[in-house]
Amino acid sequence: MSKPYLDDLETRSPEVRERALFKALPDQVANARKNAPYFARLLADVAPHTIHSRAALAKLPVTRKSDLIALQKAEPPFGGMLAVKLSQLGRVFASPGPIYDPQADVKDYWGFARALYAAGFRQGDLVHNTFSYHFTPAGFMVDSGAQALGCPVFPAGIGQTELQVQTIADLKPAGYAGTPSFLKILLEKADELKADISSLKKALVSGEAFLPPVRALLAERGIDGFQCYGTADLGLVAYETPAREGMVVDEGVILEIVRPGTNDPLAEGEVGEVVVTTFTPDYPLIRFGTGDLSALLPGTSPCGRTNLRIKGWMGRADQTTKVKGMFVHPSQVAQVAKRHPEILRARLSVTHDAERNDVMTLACELDGAPSEGFAAAVANTLREVTKLRGDVAFKLPAALPNDGKVIEDLRKYD
Repeated sequence: MSKPYLDDLETRSPEVRERALFKALPDQVANARKNAPYFARLLADVAPHTIHSRAALAKLPVTRKSDLIALQKAEPPFGGMLAVKLSQLGRVFASPGPIYDPQADVKDYWGFARALYAAGFRQGDLVHNTFSYHFTPAGFMVDSGAQALGCPVFPAGIGQTELQVQTIADLKPAGYAGTPSFLKILLEKADELKADISSLKKALVSGEAFLPPVRALLAERGIDGFQCYGTADLGLVAYETPAREGMVVDEGVILEIVRPGTNDPLAEGEVGEVVVTTFTPDYPLIRFGTGDLSALLPGTSPCGRTNLRIKGWMGRADQTTKVKGMFVHPSQVAQVAKRHPEILRARLSVTHDAERNDVMTLACELDGAPSEGFAAAVANTLREVTKLRGDVAFKLPAALPNDGKVIEDLRKYD
């Protein structure tokens, strides 16, 4: 019987893991400052040896994925974030935007072996990999992880549904990697063609939500499906385990949840933006904001893995919207709240009035009744920061939904 964990890192005590991560972090910050021009500028006033705790890390600015297009255009091809020469890379990819992503010539560079192992893949299993090998890195993410486990890979890529079904029937792979919706399509096509693809017993899915009906369909077909969460910039971030309770954070990253539009970490259970710091020396991303929403779960996984867990993908954090022709950003809502310490949490709603004019309302949670003139003061700050007029409403603590939304666009255009 195979061991339940890829390695002993997964079952370290949380205290041992934290010490190891934050012992290594100052060297990664120093590497980024020394070798990546962007971070040399961004962290110019930072003493790397002082960044040895979550509190210290939280003082550094967040660089968001949404910034990369402009940064890479200004300083091609990687926005000054690459810490090695281009000639030292193994591959370069392009994601929509375009955003260019580097891959060093390192075994399991993206870290996907851990997710595949948790999903039940073992040495010798043939993996039918339907993630794209073209332009984007998803295909190679799974491919390199599978190879690290000793799993041969059929590089199916996307499309050619009938040919893929025929190949699965002929080669009888043990498992599938790709989006859950494409696996559903393959199963339906196999039924149509009366092809036997029952060799598929396990699946690692990503790239979209793994909806309960699709999960149930796979289970009915005898396929044990697990999801994972990663990005083209970071590689693996978190992965599902047999416990089926959220996703366990990868051993090679530091993960934070921050309030959208800010650098500020949130407490366990609060929904916010996933921010990740990596330890890859060639592309040292320090506090990289993914733009995805999630929340930390309490405690550790029943499966025995002891790292932090997140709920999984819960939407997008970038809620920028246009009001009366002006862009309003989550960071501006945060600015308003910070100027008034009495505000515990704020949420901006955008609606239409009877004449279909844009109307902004800033809902603010307060611990107690507002002082006289406080509503006018907040409204003035809102106008100063956004250059737009808005109403102010007060709520009791915890009255606003815990869904990570800072801006809610409620306008209807039909």
